Amino acid sequence: MTGTPKTPPVAPGASINEDIFYAGGPAKGDLITNLLFGLTLIGIPFAVGALVRALWLRFRITSRRVEVSGGWLGRDRTQVVYSQIREVRSVARGLGFWGDMVLVLTDGTKLEMRAVPHYKDAEAYIEERIKAGPAAKASNKTGFNTNAAA
Repeated sequence: MTGTPKTPPVAPGASINEDIFYAGGPAKGDLITNLLFGLTLIGIPFAVGALVRALWLRFRITSRRVEVSGGWLGRDRTQVVYSQIREVRSVARGLGFWGDMVLVLTDGTKLEMRAVPHYKDAEAYIEERIKAGPAAKASNKTGFNTNAAA
């Protein structure tokens, strides 16, 4: 039947109501820089690390969660919903074209994200989702003492 519209495929672990902000691997500049640095004897471990990241590390930042797939052959997967994130920390790498981010969770654990492209935009998006969490939706009050007559 050609007249019936097909529903778009949904990624594993995602729902239909989930908007994807970023899905992909680490910054290509990280790989290039470390491969050039790997031409020296001291830079070889950094080049190997960048190559492994480029092959198997993947990020997915959506409207509901942050997912990091990595490890040997990309078999380790970590998913964190925004209500579990307490703080986002980042540092610039590669003249600010990419950066490293750490998500500090409410239980004190940390999720590291290395070589995130456009990390400032990703950080702003995640912080926006943290602030717009369930606590912000439950209370429509603003300011101090909203019951007082003005």
